[in-house]
Amino acid sequence: MTKRAKHPVRTTEKSLRIIEELNRLGEARVTTLANELEMGKSAIHNHLSTLEKHGYVVKDPDTKTYRLGLKFLDIGGQIRSEIGVYKVAEPKVEELAEESGELVHLVVEEDGKGVYICRAKGEQAVDLDTYVGCRHHMHSTAFGKAILSHFPRERVDEILERHGLPQVTPKTITSRDELYEELERTRERGFAVDDEERLEGLRCIAAPIRFDSDVIGAISVSGPTARIDDDWESNEFVSELQRAVNVVELNKYNV
Repeated sequence: MTKRAKHPVRTTEKSLRIIEELNRLGEARVTTLANELEMGKSAIHNHLSTLEKHGYVVKDPDTKTYRLGLKFLDIGGQIRSEIGVYKVAEPKVEELAEESGELVHLVVEEDGKGVYICRAKGEQAVDLDTYVGCRHHMHSTAFGKAILSHFPRERVDEILERHGLPQVTPKTITSRDELYEELERTRERGFAVDDEERLEGLRCIAAPIRFDSDVIGAISVSGPTARIDDDWESNEFVSELQRAVNVVELNKYNV
């Protein structure tokens, strides 16, 4: 279930649809966008011209194709730089990736999904389908369960109502009762696990970052099942992760 605006502005909605379609396609000509979005070519052209004028879209003069402009990167970078947890956690994410040799992420929750705001690769790290700004469901990820485990039950329910519990792999949790049990285990042991629940062959461990009583994000370590043992209590990555998160929480006063 998605949020609905009480008084949506149709022109704005059309521009956003074009932006999202360009993001999906990478680049496209007016005719392609008109066909994909079932809009008139003149309307598409008018929206693109306006977006191009303000730097949000770039047109290739040779191929006549349009793509999104780097102004989005400028805005996104500024937004990220103002997130308090990013300021204090980014150095520890880099350090943890170097120490573990694996892929490390810093994630925050927005609109019921996890958003990657920092990513660092160790020497052995696998190359996943993640990038700064991408979003994933919370129930099928270690970082998501780490964050959800400290949310009030009402907020968890609202997120599940909006986004559901889609199955991604055979191991994905698709039952609310099972998820609630997993969130309870996560609270008790202080970290969350993803045992091939989002990607087969991949395990992930995540710990929530808490500033006072509020959970404001999570740091995760991901790697192949061959390197990340499922004996969680004695897993060396867990202790490394928890030390990193502890330092980040202590540095909250530097925000």
